[in-house]
Amino acid sequence: MHLAYPAVLSTLLFCTGLYGVLARRNAILVLMSVEVMLNAVNLNLVAFDVWLSKAAEETLHSGQALTLFTIAIAAAEIGIGLAIVLAVHRNRGTADIDKLRDTAEGHETDGPDSDARTAEQADRTGKAEATA
Repeated sequence: MHLAYPAVLSTLLFCTGLYGVLARRNAILVLMSVEVMLNAVNLNLVAFDVWLSKAAEETLHSGQALTLFTIAIAAAEIGIGLAIVLAVHRNRGTADIDKLRDTAEGHETDGPDSDARTAEQADRTGKAEATA
């Protein structure tokens, strides 16, 4: 088999994963797209390892060993990432990346008018309690 076939397939997989990371808004779909990208890299590592071992007549297979490490790291990454996404979903009620970014920006209290905002919020709660 020629080296071009797995290289083209790997390029297509990587581009598909990159599109998924850039276009998707759901955090779980972004994690799945990252996994597709890592699998494209693994395919490239194995294909080039086989090609170089035939050319150099060596049996070191360092590309395949590196692929095993990449798979282990990807498994840990998806486990931790999924745990974070589930914790955020439980707290915020959504896994939409844009909404999570908006809620994070909305809770900043380091700005120069943070005291005015807290006083305004306290005034609103006081009015709400008075009307109730």
